[in-house]
Amino acid sequence: MSELSLPTRPLNPPAMAPGGDDLAAAARGDRRAFERVYREHADRVFALCVRMLGDRVAAEEATQDVFVRVWEKLPGFRGDAAFGTWLHRVAVNVVLTRRKSAGSRDGRIAEDDALEQAPSRPEAVGDRLDLEGAIAALPRGARTVFVLHDVQGFTHEEIGEQLGISPGGSKAQLHRARMLLRAALTR
Repeated sequence: MSELSLPTRPLNPPAMAPGGDDLAAAARGDRRAFERVYREHADRVFALCVRMLGDRVAAEEATQDVFVRVWEKLPGFRGDAAFGTWLHRVAVNVVLTRRKSAGSRDGRIAEDDALEQAPSRPEAVGDRLDLEGAIAALPRGARTVFVLHDVQGFTHEEIGEQLGISPGGSKAQLHRARMLLRAALTR
């Protein structure tokens, strides 16, 4: 990951859980402490972004957006949930916002992506065994639900709230994702 450029902000430290020395210092505006927080969590955020977006370059940009948002919002982090949980929520929201804006720029409706078909070209033997590649090849809606449910552990109700779909729609997308993955990995 490249160097992170952070905007300036006022110093309003949030309440922190024990052991959150770097978080508390970062919330007070300490850029070095925030750099340590960034280094500790960037790989995990990037992995989530690449799984949800299916594109490493877009995931790198989204990861940067996540940490800029975290820098701006950290003073408001109350510590009601674990920092990792809060960070995960910020990352999911950033990815979903990016996808919505990309869909409107392209003149598409995001829900139309759920109707996409899996790629029909045959894959090389090495690619068939590549789970990350298979996940990236899923249609956007199916990929998002798969990552949120099977990788990140969200319930269908939570996914429905985040994506603005019903729990039944989430279950249908998950079933579709699993069927497409099974087909892609057994070819």
